[in-house]
Amino acid sequence: MRFVLALALATLAVSPAALAASDKTLDAHQLSALEAKAAQAGPKEQCYLYAELAHSMAELAGQQMSAGDTSKASASLKAVQMYAEKIHMGVADDTRKLKNAEILMRETAYRLKELMLGASLDDRPTLEATVKQLNQVQAEILQQVFKH
Repeated sequence: MRFVLALALATLAVSPAALAASDKTLDAHQLSALEAKAAQAGPKEQCYLYAELAHSMAELAGQQMSAGDTSKASASLKAVQMYAEKIHMGVADDTRKLKNAEILMRETAYRLKELMLGASLDDRPTLEATVKQLNQVQAEILQQVFKH
């Protein structure tokens, strides 16, 4: 029973930070600043920062798809794939905010699955490939979380 209570409290403690990151939509200047920060950050912080970038770009892709701008949405999805690849390459044993990064990856994949429901047939392969890649990265991060 104590384990369940401790797990519930830990989940509540982590969730607000991840939810706060998911509520905001970044503009182009903020995205470029976050990308520069992620590129210059140490290996401990890069995983979370790239997860934040992937999540923001997925939200931007959703807005672009809603507006009917499929070419920009496709470019945003390619950026999500690029950030997911950077996370994949940099998942280390000593990263900070690893659980928060995992939560962001899960939320991002869920958001893209929602977008896929309303997407045209031309856009679905890119969305499916991105979701598959995000799920793989999320699984890798989750493995690292359970190693600690």
